[in-house]
Amino acid sequence: MPRHNKQSDGGAIRRPSPATTPEGRESRMIAMAMDRAEQQLADGTASAQVITHFLKLGSMKEQDERERLRLENELVRAKTDNLQSQKDTNVDYRRVMDALRKYSGGAIGGDDGE
Repeated sequence: MPRHNKQSDGGAIRRPSPATTPEGRESRMIAMAMDRAEQQLADGTASAQVITHFLKLGSMKEQDERERLRLENELVRAKTDNLQSQKDTNVDYRRVMDALRKYSGGAIGGDDGE
């Protein structure tokens, strides 16, 4: 007979289905650890390491570091978008040049080494 965890009111606790991806599993485990740490802090049974961890997360230095990382991520995205835009512009430019050559009676793709 399968074992069921019981709530204090006598109802069975339903466990969520297992995660289907490593990322989902990691997220679930992090959530469980955070729940446990929160309960320990509320009960006054948290270890010094748990308390220190959350104190560091709330420090100005940590908040500044998170902001710096967020801005760096935005910069990387902007650079990536810019590179894609340049590629699109080069393709458009090449099409315009080919159309002008065709219109003027020139050979397409003849002068630029392609």
